[in-house]
Amino acid sequence: MSTPPFPPELTTRAQLKTLQRMMGETLFQPLGRGDGLASTGPDGSPMAKFAQRFMKPNERMSAVARLEIYARQYWYRLLDCLYDDYPGLRALLGQRKFHALSRAYLAKFPSASFTLRNLGSRLEQFLREEPQWAGLRQAMAIDLARFEWAQTLAFDEAQRTPLQGDALLGSDPTHLYLGLQPYLSLLDLDFAVDTYFLAMRQGEAGMRSASSNAHLEATEKPKLKRVALPKPGKIWLAVHRHDNQIYIKRLDREAYLLLTYLRDGQSMGSALEAALAEADPQKDWAAAVGEWFQTWGLLGWFCKPAPLKN
Repeated sequence: MSTPPFPPELTTRAQLKTLQRMMGETLFQPLGRGDGLASTGPDGSPMAKFAQRFMKPNERMSAVARLEIYARQYWYRLLDCLYDDYPGLRALLGQRKFHALSRAYLAKFPSASFTLRNLGSRLEQFLREEPQWAGLRQAMAIDLARFEWAQTLAFDEAQRTPLQGDALLGSDPTHLYLGLQPYLSLLDLDFAVDTYFLAMRQGEAGMRSASSNAHLEATEKPKLKRVALPKPGKIWLAVHRHDNQIYIKRLDREAYLLLTYLRDGQSMGSALEAALAEADPQKDWAAAVGEWFQTWGLLGWFCKPAPLKN
C-alpha cells in the first residue's frame, strides 16, 4: 500500500511522529547496490516516489540522494561497531567474509537497542542459524563470538556490592546461596580461542593489549595478522573485570560447574555435590575448593543473589 504525501508543514505531534517513523523505516532498510538506498520504500513503492513524500530535493541533490547520506552514515556506523567489537572473529574469517557476515547479520537482526553495546548480542544465534557465513569454521566462529561478546559484558555490565569473606564463614552449605556479578561470564568452549586471541593481538596496535592471564584494555584500531587457528579441545573460561580492566581466567571443569550451579540458583551444598559428582576421587578437593573461593572472593565475584522474577 502506497504512503500518502506528507503535509508541507507540521502542525501536530502526530504528524511529527509519522515523519520520524517514515524516515527511520527508510534509513533502517539494508543498503542496496553500491551502498545506495534500497530500490523500494518500506511501503513497497519505488524509493524515488517514497522519498519525495517527506524529503525535499535541492539544486544539487535529489530526495533519494539526500536520504542516502543519512542511510550510509547509519549503516557505516553499525558496521564499524561490529568491526571494532569482533577483531578475533574478523581475523578468523578474513576481512571480506566478516564484512559480508556483518551485513547479513544486521539485515536479519537490526539494531533494536538504544545503545550500540548490544549490537552483537545475537551474533551467536545468527552464526548457528546461518552457518553458510562462516563455512567450515562455524564452530570456531561461534566460540569466538561468545568469547568476544563476554568481553563486552565484562566491560559494561553492572557491578553489585561484593560479599565479604566473613559473610560465608559458618554458614550452612545447604542454605547458603550466592549470586555472581553480572559482568562475569562463564564459557564452556570447544576451541582454545583465548590463546588464539592473545596470539593474534601480540605486537598489534589497535586491539586490547594483553599480558599473562589475559589482561585486556582498550587501544587503537587493529591491523590483522596471520596466526595459527584456535586449537580444538575443551576449555572453561571466566571473563570478568577487575579494577576497571578486563581479564580472562581459565577454570578447571569442576570450578566451572560449581560457579555455573551457583549462578543458576543452587545452594552451596547442592552445587558442590553436583560439580564434584564425576571428579577424580584421588584429588584433595577440599583444598582445591578452598583455594578457588579465596581467589574468587578476592576478585569480588560473589554478591547477593538477584531477586527471583515472578
